[in-house]
Amino acid sequence: MKSKKKIVLAYSGGLDTSIILKWLQENYNAEIICYTADIGQKINRKQILNNAKKFGVKNIIIRDLKDEFVKNYVYPMIRGHAIYEGVYLLGTSIARPLIAKDQIRVAKKFKAFAVSHGATGKGNDQIRFELGYYYFGPKIKVIAPWRIWKLKSRTDLINYAKKHKIKIPKDKKGAPPFSVDDNLFHTSTEGKVLENPKNSAPEFIFQRTNSPEKAPNKPSFVTINFKKGDPIAINGKKMSPSKLLEKLNNVAGKSGIGRVDLVENRFIGIKSRGVYETPGGTLLISAHRAIESVTLDKETMHKKDLIMPRYAELIYNGYWYSKERFKLQRVVDLKKNKVNGSVKLKLYKGNIIIESRQTNSSAYSMKKVSFEENKTFNKSNVERFIKYHKKKLRS
Repeated sequence: MKSKKKIVLAYSGGLDTSIILKWLQENYNAEIICYTADIGQKINRKQILNNAKKFGVKNIIIRDLKDEFVKNYVYPMIRGHAIYEGVYLLGTSIARPLIAKDQIRVAKKFKAFAVSHGATGKGNDQIRFELGYYYFGPKIKVIAPWRIWKLKSRTDLINYAKKHKIKIPKDKKGAPPFSVDDNLFHTSTEGKVLENPKNSAPEFIFQRTNSPEKAPNKPSFVTINFKKGDPIAINGKKMSPSKLLEKLNNVAGKSGIGRVDLVENRFIGIKSRGVYETPGGTLLISAHRAIESVTLDKETMHKKDLIMPRYAELIYNGYWYSKERFKLQRVVDLKKNKVNGSVKLKLYKGNIIIESRQTNSSAYSMKKVSFEENKTFNKSNVERFIKYHKKKLRS
């Protein structure tokens, strides 16, 4: 007997992807393989397994990708100091390429003819997923239900779920007050209660940070140790990438650090208001800039700052696997081997204060910056330097 064709679905176990699972079974004569990437989001393994099995799914794959996510996606982005439109640390943007890559790996393993995702037709994630799919599996078909099915509203989804006896959580029966996406790096909150930018974000939407008002009245301190451009330890204690970020999330979140409320320009041309929480990532970028300030030369640092907006935009738009991003990453990492040492941070009610920087690097010279007279810096050359640049004022 000829085996059925296969589709690998990015599956969370929740209502929306359960509806997609049933819809795929109804509209394609194919076996559905459910795939979940664990990148540090709130995950209910029992729910994923039970809900998929109710639909007769035989292959349910849950992959722990937390360390790979932090080491090979978050850390390179931190080295590039990537911030989109001045504030967004790209927490959702950087997660999608890894999920797409591993989903295609599963598709190839099972010889699936297609992959499917639950991203909506108005957002950026559909682009990020699919550019990743096309990079690693150009011959594998992409099925995006939100762009092709006839379900047009939340009411349509609820009615479809009722028709097919899909369990509807109590909080899903009406229009959701907001939508949440989370991973080990960040939490994003969008929609409904946040759609009107004149409304302030209610405190109840925040998932992993205290408000500055409720943060401890005493400061806390944390030292981040770097080797070859990446964090390797906290307070001298070495940790895996995922454990290190998890620890920083807890420390920074308690101090009310990492909240951002922005209106961003989506790749597809829509403006969107969202609230992001990136506590540990905010510490990492601050500390990384601080350690580079005493380990890298001026030209390298300024070149990185010059390319950063484009580098961040490529990640936001889903071009993590593009030739241009790879090229810029080489610029970012050109002298990362020199970035070694530690940075001590003081955390207090939403604020990050650099307490100290320590390194064995010779890039920062105590002798040259000293106000005491010394022979390491020839001040007579400064006059010629100024006259040279005076000529360039009118050129």
